Amino acid sequence: MNPAAGDTRADDVYAPSPFGHNLPMKVAFFDAKDYDKPSFLRFGGEKIVFKFLETKLDEDTAELAKGCDAVCAFVNDTVSAPVIDRLAAMGIPVLALRCAGYNNVDLKHAFGKLHVVRVPAYSPYAVAEHTMALLLTSVRRIHKAYDRTRDFNFSLSGLTGFDLHGKTVGVIGTGRIGKVFIGICRGFGMRVIAYDKHPSAEGVEYVTADELFERSDVISLHCPLSEETYHIIGRETLPKLKKGVILLNTSRGALIDAEALLEGIKQRIVGAACLDVYEEESDLFFRDFSGHILEDDVLARLLSMPNVIVTSHQAFLTEEALGEIASVTVGNLLAFFEGKPLENELCYRCGSVEECRKNRKERCF
Repeated sequence: MNPAAGDTRADDVYAPSPFGHNLPMKVAFFDAKDYDKPSFLRFGGEKIVFKFLETKLDEDTAELAKGCDAVCAFVNDTVSAPVIDRLAAMGIPVLALRCAGYNNVDLKHAFGKLHVVRVPAYSPYAVAEHTMALLLTSVRRIHKAYDRTRDFNFSLSGLTGFDLHGKTVGVIGTGRIGKVFIGICRGFGMRVIAYDKHPSAEGVEYVTADELFERSDVISLHCPLSEETYHIIGRETLPKLKKGVILLNTSRGALIDAEALLEGIKQRIVGAACLDVYEEESDLFFRDFSGHILEDDVLARLLSMPNVIVTSHQAFLTEEALGEIASVTVGNLLAFFEGKPLENELCYRCGSVEECRKNRKERCF
Protein backbone atom coordinates (compact mmCIF):
# COMPACT_ATOMS: atom_id res chain seq x y z
CA MET A 1 0.00 0.00 0.00
CA ASN A 2 1.19 3.51 -0.78
CA PRO A 3 -0.47 6.13 1.48
CA ALA A 4 1.23 8.92 -0.43
CA ALA A 5 -0.87 7.94 -3.41
CA GLY A 6 -4.04 8.61 -1.41
CA ASP A 7 -5.02 4.95 -0.89
CA THR A 8 -7.88 4.87 1.64
CA ARG A 9 -8.75 1.16 1.62
CA ALA A 10 -9.91 -0.28 4.92
CA ASP A 11 -9.16 -3.92 4.10
CA ASP A 12 -5.35 -3.86 4.07
CA VAL A 13 -3.30 -6.38 5.98
CA TYR A 14 -2.58 -4.66 9.27
CA ALA A 15 0.46 -4.98 11.48
CA PRO A 16 -0.20 -5.25 15.24
CA SER A 17 0.50 -2.24 17.45
CA PRO A 18 1.68 -2.34 21.08
CA PHE A 19 -1.79 -1.07 22.10
CA GLY A 20 -3.51 -4.06 20.53
CA HIS A 21 -4.66 -2.06 17.51
CA ASN A 22 -3.88 -3.02 13.95
CA LEU A 23 -1.86 -0.51 11.99
CA PRO A 24 -2.26 1.33 9.74
CA MET A 25 -5.22 3.05 11.31
CA LYS A 26 -7.89 4.69 9.18
CA VAL A 27 -8.71 8.30 9.99
CA ALA A 28 -11.75 10.26 8.76
CA PHE A 29 -10.34 13.69 7.92
CA PHE A 30 -13.19 16.24 7.80
CA ASP A 31 -13.12 19.67 6.11
CA ALA A 32 -10.07 18.62 4.09
CA LYS A 33 -8.38 21.17 1.85
CA ASP A 34 -5.73 20.68 -0.81
CA TYR A 35 -3.12 22.40 1.34
CA ASP A 36 -3.73 19.90 4.19
CA LYS A 37 -2.99 16.73 2.26
CA PRO A 38 0.75 16.84 1.45
CA SER A 39 1.87 17.31 5.06
CA PHE A 40 -0.50 14.73 6.52
CA LEU A 41 0.36 12.13 3.90
CA ARG A 42 4.05 12.77 4.54
CA PHE A 43 3.87 12.48 8.33
CA GLY A 44 1.26 9.71 8.33
CA GLY A 45 3.58 7.47 6.37
CA GLU A 46 2.56 3.83 6.37
CA LYS A 47 0.92 3.93 9.81
CA ILE A 48 -2.14 6.06 8.96
CA VAL A 49 -4.54 5.98 6.01
CA PHE A 50 -6.50 9.21 5.69
CA LYS A 51 -10.02 9.31 4.34
CA PHE A 52 -10.12 12.92 3.16
CA LEU A 53 -13.62 14.41 3.26
CA GLU A 54 -14.41 17.89 1.96
CA THR A 55 -17.54 18.19 4.08
CA LYS A 56 -17.50 19.55 7.61
CA LEU A 57 -18.17 17.32 10.58
CA ASP A 58 -21.62 17.77 12.09
CA GLU A 59 -24.62 15.71 13.13
CA ASP A 60 -25.57 14.98 9.51
CA THR A 61 -22.10 13.98 8.29
CA ALA A 62 -20.73 12.05 11.28
CA GLU A 63 -21.88 8.82 9.64
CA LEU A 64 -19.13 9.27 7.03
CA ALA A 65 -16.63 8.23 9.69
CA LYS A 66 -18.11 4.74 9.88
CA GLY A 67 -15.42 2.10 9.63
CA CYS A 68 -12.68 4.49 10.72
CA ASP A 69 -10.53 4.27 13.81
CA ALA A 70 -10.31 8.00 14.52
CA VAL A 71 -11.60 11.37 13.38
CA CYS A 72 -9.58 14.47 12.54
CA ALA A 73 -11.42 17.82 12.72
CA PHE A 74 -10.74 21.53 12.28
CA VAL A 75 -11.94 24.81 13.79
CA ASN A 76 -15.30 25.03 12.02
CA ASP A 77 -16.34 21.42 12.48
CA THR A 78 -19.14 20.85 14.99
CA VAL A 79 -18.36 18.34 17.72
CA SER A 80 -21.59 18.62 19.69
CA ALA A 81 -23.15 16.06 22.04
CA PRO A 82 -25.10 14.29 19.24
CA VAL A 83 -21.94 14.08 17.11
CA ILE A 84 -19.95 12.69 20.03
CA ASP A 85 -22.64 10.09 20.74
CA ARG A 86 -22.68 9.02 17.09
CA LEU A 87 -18.90 8.67 16.91
CA ALA A 88 -18.85 6.71 20.17
CA ALA A 89 -21.63 4.44 18.91
CA MET A 90 -19.49 3.65 15.85
CA GLY A 91 -16.66 2.63 18.17
CA ILE A 92 -14.44 5.61 17.40
CA PRO A 93 -12.38 6.33 20.54
CA VAL A 94 -10.43 9.45 19.65
CA LEU A 95 -10.89 12.86 18.02
CA ALA A 96 -7.75 14.65 16.83
CA LEU A 97 -8.16 18.40 16.46
CA ARG A 98 -5.65 19.83 13.99
CA CYS A 99 -5.88 23.24 15.67
CA ALA A 100 -5.32 24.87 19.04
CA GLY A 101 -8.87 26.11 19.72
CA TYR A 102 -11.54 23.72 20.97
CA ASN A 103 -14.60 25.89 21.63
CA ASN A 104 -16.41 23.84 18.96
CA VAL A 105 -16.15 20.68 21.09
CA ASP A 106 -18.49 19.73 23.93
CA LEU A 107 -15.67 18.55 26.19
CA LYS A 108 -17.90 17.77 29.13
CA HIS A 109 -20.07 15.45 27.04
CA ALA A 110 -17.00 13.87 25.47
CA PHE A 111 -15.63 12.78 28.86
CA GLY A 112 -15.83 9.02 29.15
CA LYS A 113 -16.87 8.63 25.51
CA LEU A 114 -14.30 10.25 23.24
CA HIS A 115 -10.69 11.18 23.89
CA VAL A 116 -9.89 14.62 22.44
CA VAL A 117 -6.37 15.69 21.50
CA ARG A 118 -5.22 18.94 19.88
CA VAL A 119 -2.25 20.90 18.56
CA PRO A 120 -1.58 23.44 21.35
CA ALA A 121 0.89 25.46 19.28
CA TYR A 122 1.99 25.17 15.67
CA SER A 123 3.55 28.48 14.67
CA PRO A 124 2.90 31.48 16.87
CA TYR A 125 5.08 33.41 14.42
CA ALA A 126 2.67 32.71 11.55
CA VAL A 127 -0.31 34.21 13.38
CA ALA A 128 1.58 37.08 14.99
CA GLU A 129 3.23 38.08 11.72
CA HIS A 130 -0.11 37.98 9.90
CA THR A 131 -1.57 40.22 12.59
CA MET A 132 1.17 42.79 12.04
CA ALA A 133 0.74 42.46 8.27
CA LEU A 134 -2.93 43.37 8.65
CA LEU A 135 -2.08 46.33 10.86
CA LEU A 136 0.53 47.69 8.46
CA THR A 137 -1.75 47.17 5.48
CA SER A 138 -4.48 49.15 7.21
CA VAL A 139 -2.50 52.08 8.59
CA ARG A 140 -0.42 52.57 5.41
CA ARG A 141 -3.35 51.93 3.01
CA ILE A 142 -1.34 49.31 1.14
CA HIS A 143 -4.43 47.48 -0.10
CA LYS A 144 -5.81 50.68 -1.58
CA ALA A 145 -2.48 51.60 -3.22
CA TYR A 146 -2.24 48.11 -4.72
CA ASP A 147 -5.67 48.43 -6.35
CA ARG A 148 -4.88 51.92 -7.65
CA THR A 149 -1.54 51.21 -9.26
CA ARG A 150 -2.94 48.19 -11.09
CA ASP A 151 -5.26 50.68 -12.79
CA PHE A 152 -2.27 52.98 -13.46
CA ASN A 153 -3.54 55.43 -10.85
CA PHE A 154 -0.48 56.79 -9.05
CA SER A 155 -2.24 59.49 -7.04
CA LEU A 156 -1.42 59.63 -3.30
CA SER A 157 -4.67 61.32 -2.38
CA GLY A 158 -6.36 59.56 0.55
CA LEU A 159 -3.38 57.29 1.28
CA THR A 160 -1.97 59.18 4.26
CA GLY A 161 -1.25 56.84 7.15
CA PHE A 162 0.49 57.26 10.50
CA ASP A 163 3.57 55.99 12.32
CA LEU A 164 3.27 52.98 14.59
CA HIS A 165 6.31 54.20 16.51
CA GLY A 166 5.22 55.67 19.82
CA LYS A 167 1.65 54.37 19.62
CA THR A 168 0.18 52.24 22.41
CA VAL A 169 -0.88 48.71 21.56
CA GLY A 170 -3.08 46.78 23.97
CA VAL A 171 -2.65 43.01 23.75
CA ILE A 172 -5.44 40.89 25.18
CA GLY A 173 -4.03 37.43 25.83
CA THR A 174 -0.32 36.89 26.34
CA GLY A 175 0.13 33.26 25.47
CA ARG A 176 2.60 32.09 22.82
CA ILE A 177 1.09 34.15 19.99
CA GLY A 178 0.51 37.22 22.13
CA LYS A 179 4.12 37.20 23.32
CA VAL A 180 5.47 36.96 19.77
CA PHE A 181 3.19 39.80 18.68
CA ILE A 182 4.42 41.91 21.60
CA GLY A 183 7.99 41.36 20.45
CA ILE A 184 7.11 42.47 16.92
CA CYS A 185 5.36 45.60 18.23
CA ARG A 186 8.36 46.50 20.34
CA GLY A 187 10.49 46.22 17.22
CA PHE A 188 8.36 49.00 15.74
CA GLY A 189 8.90 51.15 18.82
CA MET A 190 5.35 50.79 20.12
CA ARG A 191 4.39 51.06 23.78
CA VAL A 192 2.87 47.76 24.94
CA ILE A 193 0.24 47.18 27.63
CA ALA A 194 -1.54 43.89 28.17
CA TYR A 195 -4.49 42.24 29.85
CA ASP A 196 -4.53 38.58 30.83
CA LYS A 197 -6.08 36.82 33.81
CA HIS A 198 -2.86 34.84 34.12
CA PRO A 199 0.03 37.24 33.40
CA SER A 200 3.06 35.40 32.05
CA ALA A 201 5.01 37.79 29.84
CA GLU A 202 8.07 39.31 31.46
CA GLY A 203 8.67 43.03 31.26
CA VAL A 204 5.11 43.80 30.12
CA GLU A 205 2.86 46.35 31.80
CA TYR A 206 -0.32 44.50 32.75
CA VAL A 207 -3.43 46.61 33.26
CA THR A 208 -7.15 46.04 33.75
CA ALA A 209 -9.33 45.48 30.70
CA ASP A 210 -10.97 48.88 31.14
CA GLU A 211 -7.61 50.67 31.34
CA LEU A 212 -6.44 48.85 28.22
CA PHE A 213 -9.58 49.94 26.35
CA GLU A 214 -9.06 53.52 27.45
CA ARG A 215 -5.35 53.84 26.61
CA SER A 216 -4.85 51.74 23.48
CA ASP A 217 -4.44 53.14 19.98
CA VAL A 218 -4.42 49.56 18.73
CA ILE A 219 -6.04 46.53 20.38
CA SER A 220 -5.03 43.02 19.32
CA LEU A 221 -6.91 39.92 20.49
CA HIS A 222 -4.88 36.77 21.17
CA CYS A 223 -7.01 35.01 23.77
CA PRO A 224 -9.08 31.81 23.54
CA LEU A 225 -12.86 31.97 23.26
CA SER A 226 -14.65 31.24 26.52
CA GLU A 227 -17.71 32.42 28.42
CA GLU A 228 -15.59 35.23 29.86
CA THR A 229 -14.10 36.38 26.55
CA TYR A 230 -17.25 35.99 24.40
CA HIS A 231 -17.93 39.44 22.86
CA ILE A 232 -15.11 40.98 24.87
CA ILE A 233 -15.46 43.71 22.25
CA GLY A 234 -19.19 44.45 22.20
CA ARG A 235 -21.86 47.01 22.92
CA GLU A 236 -20.82 47.44 26.55
CA THR A 237 -17.18 47.77 25.58
CA LEU A 238 -17.49 50.28 22.73
CA PRO A 239 -18.01 53.38 24.91
CA LYS A 240 -14.80 52.52 26.80
CA LEU A 241 -12.61 52.43 23.67
CA LYS A 242 -10.27 55.23 22.72
CA LYS A 243 -11.75 57.12 19.78
CA GLY A 244 -10.23 55.96 16.50
CA VAL A 245 -8.85 52.68 17.89
CA ILE A 246 -7.75 49.97 15.46
CA LEU A 247 -9.05 46.49 16.32
CA LEU A 248 -7.15 43.35 15.30
CA ASN A 249 -8.57 39.85 15.66
CA THR A 250 -6.68 36.78 14.49
CA SER A 251 -7.94 34.57 17.31
CA ARG A 252 -11.64 33.61 17.41
CA GLY A 253 -14.48 35.40 15.66
CA ALA A 254 -16.88 35.56 18.58
CA LEU A 255 -14.46 37.63 20.63
CA ILE A 256 -15.99 40.56 18.72
CA ASP A 257 -19.71 41.24 18.39
CA ALA A 258 -19.83 41.89 14.64
CA GLU A 259 -23.05 43.92 14.75
CA ALA A 260 -21.66 46.09 17.56
CA LEU A 261 -18.47 46.52 15.55
CA LEU A 262 -20.51 47.91 12.66
CA GLU A 263 -22.10 50.43 15.00
CA GLY A 264 -18.71 51.36 16.43
CA ILE A 265 -17.37 52.03 12.94
CA LYS A 266 -20.38 54.13 11.98
CA GLN A 267 -20.09 56.12 15.21
CA ARG A 268 -16.39 56.77 14.43
CA ILE A 269 -15.34 55.07 17.66
CA VAL A 270 -13.49 52.35 15.77
CA GLY A 271 -11.02 53.81 13.30
CA ALA A 272 -10.32 50.51 11.54
CA ALA A 273 -10.86 46.79 11.96
CA CYS A 274 -8.61 43.99 10.69
CA LEU A 275 -10.24 40.57 10.99
CA ASP A 276 -8.90 37.14 10.10
CA VAL A 277 -11.83 35.50 11.88
CA TYR A 278 -15.55 36.21 11.96
CA GLU A 279 -18.29 35.23 14.37
CA GLU A 280 -20.39 33.40 11.76
CA GLU A 281 -17.53 32.16 9.60
CA SER A 282 -18.26 28.42 9.74
CA ASP A 283 -20.53 28.43 6.69
CA LEU A 284 -18.42 30.91 4.73
CA PHE A 285 -14.68 30.75 5.26
CA PHE A 286 -12.50 28.31 3.32
CA ARG A 287 -15.01 28.28 0.44
CA ASP A 288 -15.32 30.22 -2.83
CA PHE A 289 -18.49 32.33 -3.03
CA SER A 290 -17.34 34.60 -5.83
CA GLY A 291 -20.17 35.01 -8.29
CA HIS A 292 -22.75 34.41 -5.56
CA ILE A 293 -24.79 36.78 -3.42
CA LEU A 294 -23.44 36.88 0.12
CA GLU A 295 -26.37 36.13 2.40
CA ASP A 296 -24.62 37.27 5.58
CA ASP A 297 -25.68 40.92 5.67
CA VAL A 298 -23.38 41.83 8.58
CA LEU A 299 -20.28 40.51 6.84
CA ALA A 300 -21.34 42.10 3.56
CA ARG A 301 -21.66 45.48 5.30
CA LEU A 302 -18.29 45.07 7.01
CA LEU A 303 -16.64 44.27 3.67
CA SER A 304 -18.17 47.41 2.19
CA MET A 305 -16.46 49.60 4.80
CA PRO A 306 -13.28 51.32 3.53
CA ASN A 307 -11.57 50.89 6.90
CA VAL A 308 -12.19 47.15 7.30
CA ILE A 309 -9.85 44.40 6.10
CA VAL A 310 -11.01 40.78 6.23
CA THR A 311 -8.91 37.71 5.48
CA SER A 312 -10.49 34.27 5.60
CA HIS A 313 -8.82 32.61 8.61
CA GLN A 314 -5.45 32.37 6.90
CA ALA A 315 -3.18 33.64 9.68
CA PHE A 316 -2.01 30.08 10.39
CA LEU A 317 -1.33 29.30 6.73
CA THR A 318 2.44 28.97 6.36
CA GLU A 319 4.51 25.99 5.27
CA GLU A 320 6.08 25.79 8.72
CA ALA A 321 2.73 25.82 10.51
CA LEU A 322 1.15 23.23 8.22
CA GLY A 323 4.09 20.90 8.81
CA GLU A 324 3.91 21.32 12.57
CA ILE A 325 0.13 20.79 12.62
CA ALA A 326 0.46 17.55 10.67
CA SER A 327 3.43 16.33 12.73
CA VAL A 328 1.75 16.94 16.10
CA THR A 329 -1.65 15.61 15.00
CA VAL A 330 -0.13 12.40 13.65
CA GLY A 331 1.95 12.10 16.81
CA ASN A 332 -1.18 12.48 18.94
CA LEU A 333 -2.95 9.70 17.02
CA LEU A 334 -0.01 7.32 17.14
CA ALA A 335 0.46 7.97 20.86
CA PHE A 336 -3.18 7.08 21.47
CA PHE A 337 -3.13 3.80 19.58
CA GLU A 338 0.33 2.81 20.80
CA GLY A 339 -0.69 3.23 24.43
CA LYS A 340 1.59 6.18 25.14
CA PRO A 341 0.80 9.20 27.36
CA LEU A 342 -1.38 11.87 25.72
CA GLU A 343 0.31 15.14 26.61
CA ASN A 344 -2.06 17.06 24.31
CA GLU A 345 -5.31 15.51 25.56
CA LEU A 346 -8.17 17.87 26.44
CA CYS A 347 -10.51 17.33 29.36
CA TYR A 348 -13.15 19.61 30.84
CA ARG A 349 -11.69 18.86 34.26
CA CYS A 350 -8.14 19.87 33.34
CA GLY A 351 -6.94 22.74 35.49
CA SER A 352 -9.47 21.99 38.21
CA VAL A 353 -8.62 21.56 41.87
CA GLU A 354 -9.09 17.81 41.51
CA GLU A 355 -6.00 15.74 40.95
CA CYS A 356 -5.33 15.67 37.20
CA ARG A 357 -4.76 12.21 35.78
CA LYS A 358 -2.79 13.71 32.90
CA ASN A 359 -0.19 14.97 35.38
CA ARG A 360 0.44 11.32 36.22
CA LYS A 361 0.94 10.53 32.52
CA GLU A 362 -2.44 8.77 32.40
CA ARG A 363 -5.40 9.13 30.05
CA CYS A 364 -8.06 11.58 31.25
CA PHE A 365 -10.44 8.64 31.57
